[in-house]
Amino acid sequence: MFTWRALVGAEYTKAVMALDRHLTRRRFASAAVAPLVVPASALGLGGATPPSDRIAVAGIGMGGRNRRNIQEFMKQDDVRVLTVCDLFAERRELAKQLVDGYYGNSDCTSTRFHEEVLERKDVDAVVIGTGDRWHAVMSSLAAQAGKDVYCEKPFCLTIAEGRQLVNVTRQHGTVWQCGTQRRSNPGYVFLVNTIHSGRIGKLHTVRLSFGATGGWKRNSFAKPQKKPDPEAFDYDRWLGQAPWTPYSEDRVRHWRLNWDTGAGAVADMGPHFIETVQWLRGDPLDAPVEYQGEAEFRSEGGINNIPYWYEIRSRYSDGLRLNMDTGRKGLMFIGDQGWIFLSDTGGIDAKPESVLDGLDPPDANYVIQEPHIRNFLRCMRSRQQPVSNPEASQRCHTIAHCANICLRLGRPVRWDSAAERFEGDHEANNMRYRTMRAPWRV
Repeated sequence: MFTWRALVGAEYTKAVMALDRHLTRRRFASAAVAPLVVPASALGLGGATPPSDRIAVAGIGMGGRNRRNIQEFMKQDDVRVLTVCDLFAERRELAKQLVDGYYGNSDCTSTRFHEEVLERKDVDAVVIGTGDRWHAVMSSLAAQAGKDVYCEKPFCLTIAEGRQLVNVTRQHGTVWQCGTQRRSNPGYVFLVNTIHSGRIGKLHTVRLSFGATGGWKRNSFAKPQKKPDPEAFDYDRWLGQAPWTPYSEDRVRHWRLNWDTGAGAVADMGPHFIETVQWLRGDPLDAPVEYQGEAEFRSEGGINNIPYWYEIRSRYSDGLRLNMDTGRKGLMFIGDQGWIFLSDTGGIDAKPESVLDGLDPPDANYVIQEPHIRNFLRCMRSRQQPVSNPEASQRCHTIAHCANICLRLGRPVRWDSAAERFEGDHEANNMRYRTMRAPWRV
């Protein structure tokens, strides 16, 4: 809500000049005969951020996840959302309505062409919430266009793709933050500090559970259907770097279950939780050196080719065990004197109960995003690296990709973090890459 106040004399003159230096003669003449009342927030008064100092943001990929992101950005006083982009006409309209409704006007523009967004000189940053296959490609295009980036995870489909994006953002001086908001969540800060304080003794095992694989359907995704009008849904652009395949409504709806367009829960949820382990260890560039595990792949349906059930066991060079599975979604840290578990909805349990004696755990629900967004916005102004920067995020995603590769090969693999290669394993090293459909690349 605007706080209105009447301004007079020199204060009014100064405020009007700050409000709009680009008034046309006609608009200025109209304003001259109007009541001299100006919104204080628009002038930077009463603690509000003036328009000239607000960060202009665009949303690209406006499904449910990114609409929530944009809502959080709009809540920030120093941000203004200018435009939204999506390949679905319905999502474009919903996103525009969301932005216009928040600001109480009809100023937000919408487009299906990301090029139109990236060409805008008045856009400072983009919030990317597309499908996984577009994250690194779109981040790279944004960096080359001089935009800072807040990008959903997984930010890359392959280890090589992630490394390429690290290089691109470094080359262009981009402030880039991965949308792994748990890294800035006060509950996760509490978790890390509690373990560091020694309350569970010496940590020897971490178990990360990503939940059951959802959306599984027994049907034929391979049946081609008539491709929609691109104005309603631009299927060709939607595929992006993924191999061409005939349109199917189910293929689009369940894209996360298909290796061509996603990488399953290991790559989707994995980086969120793995980042906490890396943070706890104090070395975001560390990684396990060996991986082994089992998985169930279900062949029915044509596109269901990511692990349905899995158990992954990995080990760091110092002996810490990092296990991943499809159990109740959350993180368990096991020490020689007890354990502590943080569920994805924010609840914290521990054994013995004395682990939490005298402590008051804060809310750790995954929906808390503001601290992570504020970190990104502060870094945009300071040009420093945010907490979930490209290099740190690359290592978290690499661990998830190594786990996926181990499962797909059906055998153990060993990893060299310094070289970013599998040791003596040509087949596994080939899986660090995927062929990208032209013209898209990182």
